[in-house]
Order: sequence, then C-alpha cells, then structure tokens
Amino acid sequence: MCRNITILRGLQPEATTEEIEEAARQYVRKVSGVRTPTKRTQEPFDAAVRKVAAATVMLLAEMPPRQQPPTSSPPLRRRTAATP
Repeated sequence: MCRNITILRGLQPEATTEEIEEAARQYVRKVSGVRTPTKRTQEPFDAAVRKVAAATVMLLAEMPPRQQPPTSSPPLRRRTAATP
C-alpha cells in the first residue's frame, strides 16, 4: 500500500513541512479513497492530513539516524532538481 509515498527519514537537508504534508495527504487519499475532497469530505480530510503530518513529525524526530540515505528524492525535490 502507498508505494508512491517517498521515504522522508534520512533526507539531507531534513524533510520540509511541505514534504511531510504532501506525504500525509497522499496517505489520507489512499486510505480514504478520496482523491479530491468535496464540501462534505473536506473537513475530515484536512483534519486527517494534519494528524498524520503531526504523527510523521514526531516519528521522524524520534527515529535514529539512517545507516544509508533514502533510495529516491521526494517529488517536490525531484521537480526542483530538474529545474535549471
């Protein structure tokens, strides 16, 4: 499940708030089956993204350093790196 969520632990520099929120959004989309929230689903969707992002921040802060860097860069960094 969620094969498209990029590993954020061990990034140099560390994962940004934007990268963490995007990973949380991808997770909530996958689990909820909601790609684009509607008026009825927007509030619970956004609340879930905030909670998952907060849990991710705590997890990353408490995990020991990685032995090796992640195998790929987050999509937001890939776009930036490809841009001249």
